[in-house]
Amino acid sequence: MTDDKEKSAKKVKSKIECFGYPLSIFFIVVNEFCERFSYYGMRAVLTLYFKNFLKWDEDLSTSIYHAFTALCYLTPILGAIIADSWLGKFKTIVYLSIVYTIGQVVMAISAITEITDGNSDGKPDTLTIHVVLSMVGLFLIAFGTGGIKPCVAAFGGDQFQDHQEKQRSTFFSIFYLSINAGSLLSTLITPIMKAQKCGTAEQCYPLAFGIPAALMFVALIVFIAGSSMYYKAEPQGNIILQVFKCIGFALKNRFKHRSSKYPKREHWMDWATEKYDKLLIAQVKMVLKVLFLYIPLPMFWALFDQQGSRWTFQTTTMDGSFGTLTIQPEHMQMVNPILILILVPIMDSLVYPLIKKCHLNFTPLKRMTVGMFFAAMAFVAAAATPDFLTYETMEINVTFNNSPPVTFDLKKSLRQTLLITPNITDSYLIDDLTEKPALAKNDIRFVNGLSANVSVKADSEDLGVITPSSASNYIQFPKASVTFVITYINGSQCKYSTQFGFGSSYTFLISSKSGNCQESIVAIEDIKPSTIPMAWQIPQYFLITMGEVVFSVTGLEFSYSQAPSNMKSVLQAGWLFSVAVGNIIVMIVAEAGTLPLQWAEYLLFASLLVAVCIIFSIMAYFYTYNNPVEMEAQIRMDENEKDKKEKGDIFPMERKDSAENPKEAKQTKI
Repeated sequence: MTDDKEKSAKKVKSKIECFGYPLSIFFIVVNEFCERFSYYGMRAVLTLYFKNFLKWDEDLSTSIYHAFTALCYLTPILGAIIADSWLGKFKTIVYLSIVYTIGQVVMAISAITEITDGNSDGKPDTLTIHVVLSMVGLFLIAFGTGGIKPCVAAFGGDQFQDHQEKQRSTFFSIFYLSINAGSLLSTLITPIMKAQKCGTAEQCYPLAFGIPAALMFVALIVFIAGSSMYYKAEPQGNIILQVFKCIGFALKNRFKHRSSKYPKREHWMDWATEKYDKLLIAQVKMVLKVLFLYIPLPMFWALFDQQGSRWTFQTTTMDGSFGTLTIQPEHMQMVNPILILILVPIMDSLVYPLIKKCHLNFTPLKRMTVGMFFAAMAFVAAAATPDFLTYETMEINVTFNNSPPVTFDLKKSLRQTLLITPNITDSYLIDDLTEKPALAKNDIRFVNGLSANVSVKADSEDLGVITPSSASNYIQFPKASVTFVITYINGSQCKYSTQFGFGSSYTFLISSKSGNCQESIVAIEDIKPSTIPMAWQIPQYFLITMGEVVFSVTGLEFSYSQAPSNMKSVLQAGWLFSVAVGNIIVMIVAEAGTLPLQWAEYLLFASLLVAVCIIFSIMAYFYTYNNPVEMEAQIRMDENEKDKKEKGDIFPMERKDSAENPKEAKQTKI
């Protein structure tokens, strides 16, 4: 009954085609575009949301970011179990997409300042509620996106028939293009939405998270709309449990017969033949063979996923001004999907066919090896980027209240050292900045070295009245020329003009030094402005994207082509599990904190990946490619032949006996 139903479904699908492709895959591609827009749009602003809204430091923000990413790639195992043994791929995608959508909505609600902003100052009065809602939202998102990850690509591959191998291969490239198209648009739009003023808040994170929530809802509707055109393979039982039982029995049986008196078997899984059929054993062998090959892969993902954490924080130390435009750090993440959209067609239409014409055997595993090498070179390029957050030693002598000069010594750290005099203390240094200002602005404060109050204003910003021997609060100014108006206690004023760069911090000391305003105010550069443009990162993005194209696109297709018919989602989950392990590696290295210089950490990751690349190339050399369909068909054919032979040993003998001695034959049949 089931076989007839599946054949009927395939027959219907073959009639509903567009340009040789099943029409159903267009719904799947659009769904993937919207879902990836939702995921990457939310993730693009996530680390800066942690840092600027929840007020977490850079290390904690990085750790939580990679913990979330790791969870997103751990949950595919659960999704594969649900799809293959219970609900099937279609229902799994629908139900978990609902969970996913709820998570995005909760995430948007968590960023609403007004929930706890009782005094309407644009800042939450307590962060506990926002943190709890954020964690709940991220957990639901991780469960939803992770659960559908191993199902969507495999579900798309299921829509093709055996004679559509070429279309299936192209589908995976189109599928990957849709991922990066969604990533590109979301990475462009969500930072722009975040930069809008939202009520009393300076940044509109509810809008930045709300748009991804809306796109996830659209993804769910589009996917359901194509329901009548899908080929929906029925779940084939708890295959993962069967696999583990089969492996466990083989190991147990092998250990029981470890004595040399027992004959050896070709493969250790063959010790399961006493209990399990040959088809299942052969399928388990194929899965284990590929999973063994996955062991080195996490190192690639350890480097790749740092685009959203370490590389983003590196971008915050660079100059984001392009003419009259100011580029936010998150926008540099757009370089990756832009290059993907350019490079994937070039590789598929030009590079790979050219290599084939040159009769070079550029197998999928060789491509993946080359991809690893590109990723390693990307981190070498990242390490070559100068350390922009440096603070040169300088000494400035300033006279306060006609007392002896005070020496300000700026060391290569974020703490200023002040030599105390009777007239001034260093209490105002307690709240020194420890990192570059957010939003690519400049943090400015004034210190009053006079014996009377002064007030400072600049355009629409009022730094207020500054009492003697104290400092004002920090005020942020954009990259521009700014004129400060200092008003003294006697009513006289002076104007001090200066030019601010991109992401700096200054302390202006109002001294009693005689002369004009420009001379009586001394500027101390606490944090140097960024002078190197963000475009400096383009070479490392190009290299990491080249690595992604020849590694990830190929790996996606390789996983599907080498998977047995009833274990495709499981093998896809194994591929995604390697991504989770890669993020865990980043967490371990980051939390260990043994390398104080970022460029040294980059070189460490690059060196590790080169070593892994060599190991993987050796493993790939000895790998033999499988054709699961042919192998399964051959095993079934052999089993059928065996059954026929066994039956043939009985019935032909009966017919012979019947012909020679009907009476005896009759007795034999009884």
